Amino acid sequence: EKPDDYVRYLQENPHEIEILFRELLISVTQFFRDEEAWIELGEHLQKLVSSTPENSVIRAWIPGCATGEEAFSLAIVLRECIRQTEQHINVQIFGTDLDAVAIETARLGQYPGGIAADVSPERLERFFTHDEDLYRIRKEIREMIIFAPQNMITDPPFTKLDILSCRNLLIYLNADL
Repeated sequence: EKPDDYVRYLQENPHEIEILFRELLISVTQFFRDEEAWIELGEHLQKLVSSTPENSVIRAWIPGCATGEEAFSLAIVLRECIRQTEQHINVQIFGTDLDAVAIETARLGQYPGGIAADVSPERLERFFTHDEDLYRIRKEIREMIIFAPQNMITDPPFTKLDILSCRNLLIYLNADL
């Protein structure tokens, strides 16, 4: 009932700190969340890819990537754009999050069958393997992304980027941050 009592409880029960931490992190991610935004982003990415010299690298960073759906969505759209231009362009996507458990989930690249509601059948066929009730991101997409834990407040940012997507991060920031 009193904040001081809860602080004392946290001090006496360290496992409660982890529970509180999980409650404060809000995972709002899904594959291709807000489809209209992805269509518009795809148009911009196609221009970026078309103007990128052969054998160059496109670098992207997704802070607050949660369990990886946004990072994988970006990788898929970039792969589609590159395929249309028939150029050889490398992609490095950095997906970071404060939640180390979410990062481990992202690294696995395995998602429940329910993602079929968010990912087109064509993309499921092209970019995922299906095994029982799970979809797994294919190696060609997984290798485009490096997932790592990161505290946006204290750790240094990535630089020399072509793309920065903060959609999952902005909900956490206040004026001071």
